[in-house]
Amino acid sequence: QVVLVESKGGEAQVGESLTLSCSASKSIVGLTCMGWFRQAPGKEREGVASIINGGGPSYFDSAKGRFTISKDKRKNTLYLQIDDLKPEDAAVYYCAASGASVVTRACKERQASAFRSWGQGTQVTVSS
Repeated sequence: QVVLVESKGGEAQVGESLTLSCSASKSIVGLTCMGWFRQAPGKEREGVASIINGGGPSYFDSAKGRFTISKDKRKNTLYLQIDDLKPEDAAVYYCAASGASVVTRACKERQASAFRSWGQGTQVTVSS
C-alpha cells in the first residue's frame, strides 16, 4: 500500500493562489485514481477533485474553475492548485489514491470508497 504525504498547506489571503502537493512512497503509475478531499470544521468531508489514468480531471460543483488537479509521474507527486482563494476554502485537505483497480464512476464522482490510501491531511488557512 502506498504512503501519501501532503506538503504543509499554509496560510494565504483571500484572492491569492495556493498549491498543495502530495508525495507518494512509490510510483503513482499504478494508482489508477488519485484525488483531493477537504474537511472544514463542523462539516462533512467532501471530494474536491480527482484524476484517473487515461482520463481527465473531475471537480466538485463548487470548483467553478478555481481548482486544478495534476500529477507528475516522474516525481510521484499529486498537486492541487487553488486560485482566487475564498474563506470557505479553509479546511484540512487530504490526498488519496486508489489501487490498480477502481470503478471509474466512483473515481470521477470522488466517492471515498474508491480510495484505499489517504494522506495525513494538511491545513489550509485563508485570511481576509
